[in-house]
Amino acid sequence: MGNQLASVILSGVRRTYASSGGDVHAVNDVDLEVADGEFIVLMGTSGSGKTTLLNLIGGLDRASAGRLEVLGEDLAGLSEARLARLRMISIGFVFQELNLLPELTLQENVALPLEGSGVTRAEARRRADEALVRVGLSGLGPRFPDEVSGGQQQRAAIARAVVGERRLMLADEPTGALDSATGAQVMKTLRDLCDSGVTAIVSTHNPANAEYADRVVRMQDGRIVEITAGSSFTSGQSA
Repeated sequence: MGNQLASVILSGVRRTYASSGGDVHAVNDVDLEVADGEFIVLMGTSGSGKTTLLNLIGGLDRASAGRLEVLGEDLAGLSEARLARLRMISIGFVFQELNLLPELTLQENVALPLEGSGVTRAEARRRADEALVRVGLSGLGPRFPDEVSGGQQQRAAIARAVVGERRLMLADEPTGALDSATGAQVMKTLRDLCDSGVTAIVSTHNPANAEYADRVVRMQDGRIVEITAGSSFTSGQSA
């Protein structure tokens, strides 16, 4: 990655779960560095480890072994309270299920993380409006989720993920519930945000989404088996 700073560094990261049939290695010896402003797409079948990897990077789950640094923080050394603070301030999450509160406007939904971190309501809503502009929803802040399209709802969820000073966005199948044209609009929004400095790691089953990425990381059985840039193979690991 040259001299680029790394937003995420994983070295020998594992996540193992005990089961009646023996240990399950959901993530197994993963090494990966993600540069600031880079757009990474994770691809692989269900059960390949994509979601578990996102949960580890986002501090929603703890690694069983290995080193995991996110935005300069060694996650293993953080208390639950400090992990929660890191998620609140610096990491945004986007899911297939939009998770917008239907009784709140788009502006109010986007402002929620800021208000939860102590920002005044007026300032949080001002920043929410700025985030909505960034994702192409200028003027739609006063509308409720059921008053806009599914694609606009997902873009509002993306605005909530990057509002304020958040530098890292983790998205799990963000286009899974959208038609192909709307999904392409959402991926273009993510691409534009990365071009403005946000780092994004996105899991997807849709091969068409890979064209928006700087690198495509393919997973199988909890391991990274291939990393490509465009259509060119650049590096890889195998079991």
